[in-house]
Amino acid sequence: MKNPWEEINLNDYENHMSLDSVYQLQTMNEMMKEQLNEYKIKTVIILGVAGGNGLEHIDKDKFETVYGVDVNQKYLDECINRYPELSVVFKVICADLLNDDLQLPHADLLIANLLIEYIGYECFRSIVNSVTPEYVSCIIQINTDNSFVSDSPYLQAFDRLQEVDHQIDEKALNNAMNEIGYIKKIIDGRELPNGKKLLRIDFIQNS
Repeated sequence: MKNPWEEINLNDYENHMSLDSVYQLQTMNEMMKEQLNEYKIKTVIILGVAGGNGLEHIDKDKFETVYGVDVNQKYLDECINRYPELSVVFKVICADLLNDDLQLPHADLLIANLLIEYIGYECFRSIVNSVTPEYVSCIIQINTDNSFVSDSPYLQAFDRLQEVDHQIDEKALNNAMNEIGYIKKIIDGRELPNGKKLLRIDFIQNS
């Protein structure tokens, strides 16, 4: 069976995320600018890059390689179309992160925004161990109710996401990362209009 993200139309996803009542696309864009500029690094891998929200903050003079990973090839094609100026540094990888045989390149920084919720702690830790980044920067969603996907006219497009949904919280994520040698470095929260919250947690390799 296909990964649910292979069947979600990018316009539906981005229109939902950018609604005034949701405001996640805009908030994550601001937070991603900070993620990309926080550390002195040369390479970054962005898991679940979707349509490339935030890629406009990439400094071509700073980064040697930026990997965008997604299970949906149409999303990756749109990234390439939207950001032709990044063609020298931006490399796309079409891959299902739930694949046990997944092999990803090394990068100094790994970014995973609203991604761990769809693969779970164990899969995420396996990916981190494969990429061996010095820094890991995650954004997770803190819910005030039992729904991960906010109510909107596009809600039906996300029906199948419940098949891969995992409940994620700060303490459990911190413990999972500690067990593979990463310690918390930064934590920053942003309130959303619908009462939900985006929480950025950065980890550094404990060498």
